[in-house]
Amino acid sequence: MITAKTKDQPEVLEAVIIRFVGDSGDGMQLTGTQFSDTSAMFGNDIATFPNYPSEIRAPQGSLYGVSGFQVHIGSVEISTPGDEVDLLVAMNPAGLKTNLHAVKPGNTIIVDTDSFTKKNLEKAQYATNPLEDDSLENYRVIQVSMTSLTKESLKGVEGLDNKSITRSKNMFALGMVYWMYDRSTEHTEEFFNKKFKSKPSIIEANTRVLKAGFNYANTLELIPNSYTISPAKMSPGTYRIIMGNTATAWGFLAAAEKSGLNLFLGSYPITPATDILHELVKHKHFGVKAFQAEDEIAGICSAIGASFAGNLAITTTSGPGLALKGEALGLAMMIELPLVLVNVQRGGPSTGLPTKTEQSDLLQAMYGRNGESPVIVIASSTPADCFDYAYQAAKLAIEHMTPVILLTDGYIANGSAPWKIKSVSEMPEIKNNKVTEIKENWHPYDRNPDTLARNWAIPGTPGLEHRVGGLEKDRVTGNVSYIPDNHEYMTKIRAEKVKRVQNYIPDIKPEFAETGDLLVIGWGGTYGSLHSAVKQINSEGYTKIGFAHFNFINPLPKNTKQLLSKFKKIVVCELNNGQFSKILSGHFNGIEFLQFNKIQGLPFGNTELIEKFKQLVQ
Repeated sequence: MITAKTKDQPEVLEAVIIRFVGDSGDGMQLTGTQFSDTSAMFGNDIATFPNYPSEIRAPQGSLYGVSGFQVHIGSVEISTPGDEVDLLVAMNPAGLKTNLHAVKPGNTIIVDTDSFTKKNLEKAQYATNPLEDDSLENYRVIQVSMTSLTKESLKGVEGLDNKSITRSKNMFALGMVYWMYDRSTEHTEEFFNKKFKSKPSIIEANTRVLKAGFNYANTLELIPNSYTISPAKMSPGTYRIIMGNTATAWGFLAAAEKSGLNLFLGSYPITPATDILHELVKHKHFGVKAFQAEDEIAGICSAIGASFAGNLAITTTSGPGLALKGEALGLAMMIELPLVLVNVQRGGPSTGLPTKTEQSDLLQAMYGRNGESPVIVIASSTPADCFDYAYQAAKLAIEHMTPVILLTDGYIANGSAPWKIKSVSEMPEIKNNKVTEIKENWHPYDRNPDTLARNWAIPGTPGLEHRVGGLEKDRVTGNVSYIPDNHEYMTKIRAEKVKRVQNYIPDIKPEFAETGDLLVIGWGGTYGSLHSAVKQINSEGYTKIGFAHFNFINPLPKNTKQLLSKFKKIVVCELNNGQFSKILSGHFNGIEFLQFNKIQGLPFGNTELIEKFKQLVQ
């Protein structure tokens, strides 16, 4: 008979990094999400990183079929999912092999010993069983027969086949981790009751296994005590955990509400952007019209039509879709209609690495269209601020009557973080250029003298009839014009309109140091990694290292050159081969931009960044 241990007072930790790994069918994303949500409910600051194969069901037990979910929780500021893992939960040999490098010697590994069969070891390319050959002697390894214990806990539950029973083992692992880190199972039990309310046997099975794992951890001598992470100190307000794609969708909802326009999405599903479509479909009660088109071109063209009709129009895609949308985006720029194109970047050219992250579409966003086709380009930094930059993208498009490309990436789109819920009344005003009454001598290309935005006349309004199209147009009437001087004028006025956006965006403000030896520059979704690394290196005494993160790419903030001149060295860190560095070099001749690039489908690690920065200043 096993007697439960007497639970001592939990040891208090400042932060912890946990990674769940297994086959793509083992439910690691659900397991990680539940732990993240529970920790958020407890009040911890949090950052997550889902990492999964592009195949829907990769070959079971294969190295490239491993699905993982990393979560970093703390009572302090958490800006990245972290580097070195404190706890690795490996549901099979392949998960152990591909993730062991992330576990610092002395830290804990939980494995499902039932999965370490000869066949699975061969698939993971193990010559010997790592649980038996002393190769893990530098780690605290907790061996658990999870599959067997799951089956044992579900004896007597009716309506379950063997596959359903085995599939529940992820909840056994989750229960163990809940006990280890002093988390309640209550939130996850409520989740079962809501998600499976029509399947009581599934509710009972998952609840039983979750509690079985929790109680089993309580009996293990290898886990002498549990740990706790106190709630983080955050500014007052109501928070929720939010994924980047969800935050993007909500930002557009807020912009539609604030501007008084109906929201239209014309989109074609593509990883990792599809969840924006999924989210907006849920909000028809807010007047959202979501159209799943037959291809990428139809998606953007439907959005252009919706914009012409007076809607806040958006289209969503990833890199391959941005390539297909290029000609139509040039049309929207030529007609001068507001349109937001969201590009959730992923790895590689062609199909590439659909479920991995990269920042390799920046030059495509800037220049990937025929002719002189400048558009506004901005980028989100974190899962939470996807809300703010979606709102900002809509505001700029509407107020300046030109397309805006909003760049996010797979890392922040699928990652999650606490988000302080905002009221629409708190958001900045959005003005539009709609013509509401007929004026004498009205012309469709009359412009606002400050922004150069043209009039936005809704078709069908008596007295405001006008033509639009892809052919060059007269500078005033909008009629087709082949006059050389007119074409040059229109080309320059469209570029000047984008440049004048500088007057409506904030200056770039450095963090940690305003002048010094090294300025670290980043853009988009690398913010958390770079901020965390520069913060740490400053705490180690390197106080002359500053950090500047760009969200506005085209145009750049007005004070960019002034900021660059205050540092001896500048290093641009990107998840590509140096695209933003090329843009900066083109703008600021005579300034040397050093580069630190990573193109592995993974975010920057804290350790590699700090090593690079120390090397540059030493």
